[in-house]
Amino acid sequence: MHKTISDKALSWRRVWAVLRKEFVQLKRDRLTLAMLIGIPLIQLILFGYAINGDPKHLPTVIAATDNGPLSRSVIRAIENTGYFDIQAVVSETEAERQISEGLVQFAIVLPSDFSRKLLRGEHPVIAVYGDASDPSTSGGAISALNQLPAQALQTELRGPLAHLRSTQPPFELRVHRRYNPEGITAYNVVPGLMGIILVMTLVMMTAMAMTRERERGTLENLLATPVKPIEVMMGKILPYVVIGYVQVSMIYIASRVLFDVPMFGSYLLLAGAVLVFIIATLVVGFLFSTVARTQLQAMQMAIFFFLPNIMLSGFMFPFRGMPRWAQWLGECLPVTHFLRVVRGVMLKGSTLADVGHELWPMALFILLVGGLAMRRYRQTLD
Repeated sequence: MHKTISDKALSWRRVWAVLRKEFVQLKRDRLTLAMLIGIPLIQLILFGYAINGDPKHLPTVIAATDNGPLSRSVIRAIENTGYFDIQAVVSETEAERQISEGLVQFAIVLPSDFSRKLLRGEHPVIAVYGDASDPSTSGGAISALNQLPAQALQTELRGPLAHLRSTQPPFELRVHRRYNPEGITAYNVVPGLMGIILVMTLVMMTAMAMTRERERGTLENLLATPVKPIEVMMGKILPYVVIGYVQVSMIYIASRVLFDVPMFGSYLLLAGAVLVFIIATLVVGFLFSTVARTQLQAMQMAIFFFLPNIMLSGFMFPFRGMPRWAQWLGECLPVTHFLRVVRGVMLKGSTLADVGHELWPMALFILLVGGLAMRRYRQTLD
């Protein structure tokens, strides 16, 4: 057919018509529109407000039986650095327990004869135990401590006590980095990859697998068979449990062979925690599959869920450096608790008693999200 000159020329009217059609389609696809607006907004808020590479006010306990004015001045100087939030004065045993369970970041032990030795010029030693399983969290605080002996007690050591500060610092700080004394980043990152990779893959694959069945109309065929809905659901998600274990095994072998990450804890406890976490990720994917109408929407929702997981869990940025509201959001995510369990078992040799308080939030998440997913699943079938 012969085309006229007007047909060959660019028509802004036709472009406008196509443009309007695209906007109408986008407006009808509210889920995609929400993702397009929501993802940049979440990134802006998280990077702007929640991410802090130099965390301060880290939870700290003091083990001190010397309550003299000099020891109190040292404790006050430690607090004044801004890096330490002294929560309690406890015994050495209790301090050891709290740091091993990850309840505090630092434990500072002052000897009972601190004041007496200091007045005698014997340079007493203050021991500082830091949880270095996450080097990025404790690095700034340890650097601040290095300046403390030369600066603390400047007011107290005057007059007849001035000779105590004339040559060298009146006391010595010995920092013990627990669980990762060399501050190797791989010890923190590689075990954490178990949780991040499971979230990234299992949520997306589960959501897309169920949505694909519905999109192709084969889900109705399955439900027309004698197979019950719960059996369909279990048959769909159980393969991903096996895939999850395969992924974790690969990461674990790589962590041991390539990165020399130590394993001090129980394999059985680690395997049990992995199972709980895999179920938690699968119920999220299953819930998304009841909401998404297409595989593209399922993928978008998985990405939407993945962003806060990687930013608020403590995997990429120090968890204790985030503001309180961001920490509360992070506590709602199973991966936050799973990362603590994995790092605790591998680096600290934590037992079930040590990490039990991290497992029940994941179990509660499974009950809540799983119940909601099953409810929406039944409504979808209706």
